[in-house]
Amino acid sequence: MNIFMRHLAAEMGQDQTKQQIEKGLRLYQSNQTDKALHVWTKVLEKTSDPGGKFRVLGCLITAHSEMGKYKDMLKYALEQIDTAREMEDPDYLTEGYLNLARSNEKLCEFQKTVSYCKTCLNMQGTTVSLQLNGQVCLSMGNAYLGLSVFQKALESYEKALRYAHNNDDKMLECRVCCSLGNIYVQLKDYEKALFFPCKAAELVNDYGKGWSLKYRAMSQYHMSVAYRKLERLADAMECCEESMKIALQHGDRPLQALCLLNFADIHRYRHAVDKAFPRYDSALAIMTEIGNRLGQAHVYLGVAKCWLLKKELDKALESLQRAQELADGMGNKLCTLKVHCLSEGIYQNRKQQEEVREQVVKFLQCVEELELYCGICGESIGDRDQKLQALPCSHIYHLRCLQTNGTKGCPKCFKSSMKPGFV
Repeated sequence: MNIFMRHLAAEMGQDQTKQQIEKGLRLYQSNQTDKALHVWTKVLEKTSDPGGKFRVLGCLITAHSEMGKYKDMLKYALEQIDTAREMEDPDYLTEGYLNLARSNEKLCEFQKTVSYCKTCLNMQGTTVSLQLNGQVCLSMGNAYLGLSVFQKALESYEKALRYAHNNDDKMLECRVCCSLGNIYVQLKDYEKALFFPCKAAELVNDYGKGWSLKYRAMSQYHMSVAYRKLERLADAMECCEESMKIALQHGDRPLQALCLLNFADIHRYRHAVDKAFPRYDSALAIMTEIGNRLGQAHVYLGVAKCWLLKKELDKALESLQRAQELADGMGNKLCTLKVHCLSEGIYQNRKQQEEVREQVVKFLQCVEELELYCGICGESIGDRDQKLQALPCSHIYHLRCLQTNGTKGCPKCFKSSMKPGFV
């Protein structure tokens, strides 16, 4: 009788936990974030059910991610891992490591993110783990992109897309398309940079009736960046305003910061420097508060370009120095490359030949490390707006080179498979 009563009490406790978690979700979905957090925190204090505790920690992780409270997100992710270990369930453990990877991705700890993602992929869980693998590959791709390792980022995104298609997961497909837009912005193929977020926006329109509005906001933001790069500034402004409106409604601080940065960049493209500066300042304040170091580095690059427009070379160099410190701390080589390129121009202007030489050497070193050159013509990828083509192996070439080269397969893979003595 005693054992029966204990089981009954445990089941009732689990039901109560479940009801409270769902109550919190309803509050959260109706934008009553503070009330939802209060409900979930109370559940966390009271529940003795490890499964319930794990689920409520998942809710807290998602909420803190969207609020931009990444350090709290990391704290809950670590607690979730401990709970999963207690339960000795590989599915729970995989999900815990995924949340740990995501927390580190948001905090721009890209090497740690890659490491946790690899841990997830090596775990032998059941079908639940397999359904999470697409999200793991997306997070890993974002981390590789943060490190400017473009080929591995593309490989990860391709894998994430395959998982999305196999599981008919349109939300994941939408997120991957936004990340693919981001990679092609960095590689300067702006047509592809626009194509992928447009595809994401289509998915939102076709399937997103019951989705969170953040998916619409995310696709609009990435479209806006691509439009800006294509110098379609009216379209860029319209998409960014739409994204900002949703971000403000939902208290999405990270997206607000990205939109502010993009608004500033649009004003800079229009040479409206005095309008750009306050928006850079606002973006920087939020990004510093939430810990988005990559965003901060991009702000300083934009500010440096504004100072260059005003011919304030010392101030431009100062901003570039800050961008480089952040880039070096994260291991983002593309940002470092941009710093050397802009610094070289400043020293050329001042006829400081020794400094010019130093910046050129460092710039070329970055190009070499990033493999930012076409394996057929040998010219840099991303010098101008050129159409690029990624092969199934994820090596990237100029589209025109592949069309004129006429070779079958990948030249780089062919070259690395040729063994000395057998040529």
